Amino acid sequence: MPSEKQFDKEAALERALQAFWAHGFEGTSMQDLVDCMGVNRGSLYATYGDKRALFLAALQRYDGDRRRMLAHLAARHAPREAIRQLFLAFIKDIDPDGCNKGCFLTNTALELAAHDPEIRAVVAAAQGDIEAFFKRMVVAGKNAGEIADQIDPLEASRTLLATLLGVVVLVRSRPERALLKTIVDDALRRFD
Repeated sequence: MPSEKQFDKEAALERALQAFWAHGFEGTSMQDLVDCMGVNRGSLYATYGDKRALFLAALQRYDGDRRRMLAHLAARHAPREAIRQLFLAFIKDIDPDGCNKGCFLTNTALELAAHDPEIRAVVAAAQGDIEAFFKRMVVAGKNAGEIADQIDPLEASRTLLATLLGVVVLVRSRPERALLKTIVDDALRRFD
């Protein structure tokens, strides 16, 4: 029996993530994955099991990147600016004429979360973590005098989460920089 070819699992998973992010779960075939990952089917199945398991691994990889980004923003910026930078991370590189991928977690929520409890749990946990990030930043911003005292941290964090989700959907359907910037500016203006 021939041995399976060894491959860089991290690099291959990143390529699978990019394929799923660009085309969704249903829009990415196993052949697409074999081609983009540069592995044979046997290696792919031996390493990940099936397409859904590979998708879940890619989603968890993306979620790890998201957690690191939130930690980086909180450590590097003042609270209000950290909130702003999170929004800007999704709109800074949009192409008004191109195919913008938006947020892989949000895309997954729209495509799969309604009928896959395990994937829904991953997405819901990530959304809860983003909400918690917003809440921490609002509390810290209030303590620093950057955010008005009357702002309720829980309400603000939920509103910011909903606004962010709306922005990342609009990045895909209406990638208009002026529109998106207005939404971000308005969300932050509510802290005055």
